[in-house]
Amino acid sequence: MAKDLKKETEKLAKGLGIELFGIADISGIKDEIKISAQALKKLDRAIILGMRVSSVLLEEIEDHPTRLYFQHYRTLNAALDQAALRVTNWLQAHGYRALPVPASQILDWQKQTAHLSHKKLGQLAGIGWIGRNNLLVNDKLGSQFRLVSILTDAALKPDKPLKKDCQRCFKCVSLCPAKAIKDKPEVFDHLACFAKLKEFQQKRLVDQFICGICVRACSGNPS
Repeated sequence: MAKDLKKETEKLAKGLGIELFGIADISGIKDEIKISAQALKKLDRAIILGMRVSSVLLEEIEDHPTRLYFQHYRTLNAALDQAALRVTNWLQAHGYRALPVPASQILDWQKQTAHLSHKKLGQLAGIGWIGRNNLLVNDKLGSQFRLVSILTDAALKPDKPLKKDCQRCFKCVSLCPAKAIKDKPEVFDHLACFAKLKEFQQKRLVDQFICGICVRACSGNPS
């Protein structure tokens, strides 16, 4: 079983509707994870699962998020959490320790931080790279997907990070209503982004701090 564990885990995940799958080595970044040291003990791998966002639904977004997008966002998060639970229980049934981390549970909205960064783990797992939009960008799906992670002690071979970037694609830069997206990912303006998210929420456009405009703009295959 151990020999084919990664293959079997991916097969299970794909059967649950997961489209993106990767394994990250988290042994060197545990200090960045806001979970107790006791719980993280021996959990040196992360399984990252991704589901795509409806591209047709994203087409409805122009200069603000829509109620349909908000509902779709919540539905995707719930589906990812359910998939992570199923994979977690399967791993535990085979004698491994596993800890599912919710797809969307923010600890600090202004700093946009959670128990861990799914996009950081996705980057380590070779699912994509951090784009100018401060999101994970995948070759095929762009940023049009959501992620969830499972921390485990299962001896899964980690995938390698991609040596890629957004190249000459700047679609999201001009479309960002907060002007938070710059030429380089490392100078993304988190405060400007949060201010715009808060504005959308205060106007009751959506009931959560989400936008979707840069997600719509990033459909993959940068050139």
